[in-house]
Amino acid sequence: MSKWFTIDHLDNDSYIISEYRHWEETHCYLLNGTERSLLIDTGLGICNIYDEVKKLTNKPVTAIATHIHWDHIGGHKYFSDFYAHEAELEWLNGGFPLSMETIREMVIDRCDIPEGFDVKTYEFFQGMPTSFLKDGDMIDLGGRSIQVFHTPGHSPGHMCFFEPSCGHLFTGDLVYKDTLFAYYPSTDPGAYLASLEKIAVLPVKRVFPAHHTLNIQPEILLRMRDAFRQLKIEGKLHHGSGTFNYGDWAVWL
Repeated sequence: MSKWFTIDHLDNDSYIISEYRHWEETHCYLLNGTERSLLIDTGLGICNIYDEVKKLTNKPVTAIATHIHWDHIGGHKYFSDFYAHEAELEWLNGGFPLSMETIREMVIDRCDIPEGFDVKTYEFFQGMPTSFLKDGDMIDLGGRSIQVFHTPGHSPGHMCFFEPSCGHLFTGDLVYKDTLFAYYPSTDPGAYLASLEKIAVLPVKRVFPAHHTLNIQPEILLRMRDAFRQLKIEGKLHHGSGTFNYGDWAVWL
């Protein structure tokens, strides 16, 4: 049986940890500084991501979630030090709007389940962050800094992370190639556009999404922003207006 995680080098101090055996193909990103390491998202929690991380760094690790959905915080249980946005604190304290039965169904949907995994024991991570992040914060890892952008739309506390020194943007579920989800009651199509406006003006050289193909170029930020602008002009930027396909991506409103 193939391994659950696939590890790719981003550069000498950065790694992509992917879960290709689940249909969502979630990507987590480990950024190593001289003082500590940052893990952007922790995946589904089906297998222990900490076992992979400790092979790639000997520094203290802080986990940060782009947002508090099960496929991004499943491995948080292995990290005592984690950051989140205050807008989603309720979801970390019993207030997530979906039942465990529904979440468990999604976890095993179109999944090559590894031997020994029992979905009946799967739980939605709960806990208190060691720190809350806000728009404009800088995270110092020693020798490299990561800038926080609050980018609501897909979820109230969604964040993107930008490394100014190399132009790398980690976009979570705000930007990826496939169908973007903006139809849940907890999503906000108008805020989604505002967030795209915010990141589209950054000097981005590479885009690193949370799902699906890693072959994604910065120009997609402008295309998505412009498409959302046009939906707003046409009066379609609201829940229930449908799914709009733009070739290599779509949005479900």
